[in-house]
Amino acid sequence: MTQQQADILLTHGYVVTMDDSMRLYPDGAVAIKDNLISAVGPVAELEAAFEADTVIDCQNCIISPGLINAHTHASMTLLRGLADDLRLDVWLYGYMMPVEREFVDHNFSYTGALLACAEMIRSGVTTFCDMYYHESEVARATAEAGMRAILAQTILKFPSPDATNYDESLEYCRRFIEQWLGHPLIIPAVGPHAPYTATPDMLRNSVALATEYDVPLHIHLAETTLEQDASRQHYGVPVIPWVEKYDLFKAKVIAAHCVHVDESEMRTLHQYRAGVAHCPSSNLKLASGVAPVQKMVNLGLHVGLGTDGPASNNDLDMFEETRLAAFLQKGVFGDPTLLPAKTAWALATSEGAKALHIAHLTGSLEPGKRADIAVISARATHQLPYFARDPEAIYAQLVYAAKSTDVRDVLVDGKILMRERQLLTLDEAEIIDEAKRIARRIDAFLIAREGSLLSKLLAISADFIPQETYEIQVKARLPELIEVSAILKAAGIDIQRSSVRDQYDTYFFFEDKEAGRLRFREDEVRDERGDLKETFYTMTLMGPSSEKEFENSIVLTRARYTASASHSLRFYREYFKPAAEREVSKHRQRWHIIYQETDLAINLDVLSSPEPNSFYLEIKSRTWSAKDATRKAELIGELLEKFGVQREDQFKVDYLDLAS
Repeated sequence: MTQQQADILLTHGYVVTMDDSMRLYPDGAVAIKDNLISAVGPVAELEAAFEADTVIDCQNCIISPGLINAHTHASMTLLRGLADDLRLDVWLYGYMMPVEREFVDHNFSYTGALLACAEMIRSGVTTFCDMYYHESEVARATAEAGMRAILAQTILKFPSPDATNYDESLEYCRRFIEQWLGHPLIIPAVGPHAPYTATPDMLRNSVALATEYDVPLHIHLAETTLEQDASRQHYGVPVIPWVEKYDLFKAKVIAAHCVHVDESEMRTLHQYRAGVAHCPSSNLKLASGVAPVQKMVNLGLHVGLGTDGPASNNDLDMFEETRLAAFLQKGVFGDPTLLPAKTAWALATSEGAKALHIAHLTGSLEPGKRADIAVISARATHQLPYFARDPEAIYAQLVYAAKSTDVRDVLVDGKILMRERQLLTLDEAEIIDEAKRIARRIDAFLIAREGSLLSKLLAISADFIPQETYEIQVKARLPELIEVSAILKAAGIDIQRSSVRDQYDTYFFFEDKEAGRLRFREDEVRDERGDLKETFYTMTLMGPSSEKEFENSIVLTRARYTASASHSLRFYREYFKPAAEREVSKHRQRWHIIYQETDLAINLDVLSSPEPNSFYLEIKSRTWSAKDATRKAELIGELLEKFGVQREDQFKVDYLDLAS
């Protein structure tokens, strides 16, 4: 009998095929020709049928399809350990995005992806699904490493490290797709980041681009309760129905996370054959929750496993992810039979391939599929002993006992990327040196930023603007409310405009007094009937002040910056970590007047705190000019006389200082 020619023959390993029949060959072999699997079966049959240039003895090893990391942000290896134990919004908006704006360029994306590829190859990953910036550089690194990947170019509604607007992102994505379409290892994809960072028009354009080139669309969906609650509040429906409205599922969708989805949303995902990428470690670490994976599997959804980015996990270890996925379903939902090891290993291999829409290429060991294989040593003490009574115990050994460090050899597309734990396609030492260099620059940037409140504010607020340096003010305690409008009219002073509002201020104080203080303000503007018209939030930085006291007023000289506050009070509290806080709340009637050709504001305040039910008249103004400040101080003195305010009733401190 004439033997067929193979390039590589893997022999005497425990072959776990993960094909539709879940065939196992305890003493098996895999024959590889070019980039394809030629045959899988008992070792005796394949040794008789094939002659190979390279024979690799896999005794005491498991031969498995390579693991598939269904969702990551590979280049964020360079941000690993940068900011941990934070809520998702603080982590993302306070640290990740500011650092990315400053440092993410072509070299960052390329070097970070090389580092990620080295880590993933070492842990048996042969295919990954990515979403990041400068994705063409991620593709270049991945191709050099020899890995298979679906790579989605990130598209956001706001400026990103590689685009000033989403129109630019879409155009960059188009060029990226055209550059890499048809590559043997790289599948380009479209990556609208998430519904909350998208507009309807952006989603429609992303879908149109993905369907035009027949490439996947990768997106974060329903990761947090906050995301779902916001969708219901703003659009009246949860996230999945909202994106369905904009035809998202016309594309081949890969939906990352899907932690907070109900059965109806799962059925929608299944109906449109969307794949789901479950990221247990990241979702736990960021307290996003636990996805109902067993329910998804029962409904027929294709679910893969992902690590998410190394900045939120903090590794790319798919063995750890698979084990945790199985444990979570059992522990959280109170049933030890949920997501058994066999199913969990499928999620990491064959089901992952289906979730990524590439099951025709990889995910199982079958003739005709690409030779993407991990050889896993089974001789370590933490895997012994092994019982042969139940053939399917091999899955439990892989999921519950094996570790990423047990991976001995890795092949992708028929090429050996790692042999006996030695990487063959990457220079690890060179990659590590460059990663350390970038880390030193990021460290220096953050150390400088953390020492300045203004720098921290500018990092998260695009619209922060300086205010007038000089603030002139005086307050007078009143025994009862007065008719300010009537007094002004009697004095012949015209009112330019007026308003009524409730203000709730929280002040942050810091150990370093020279750092200044921050004020978070919630402003509830009311109409003439007292009904709420609008609510807006601002954040103000006030530097240390120097004071000049006049007979009837005080001039405060200090730097002031203000911006709209787009995050919650809790966010700013966790981001800035103040040493102390004080609160001031009041009901305020405000009149803007012109007196002696000068703009001034008059406030009639009823305090709720720190002095409940106390009444104050405040007259104030701001200016950039020291000379103008002196003049306004004199004018305020004249106005106080018109209001009949006695000197003993005046005071020249802020409301927040009353309690102290």
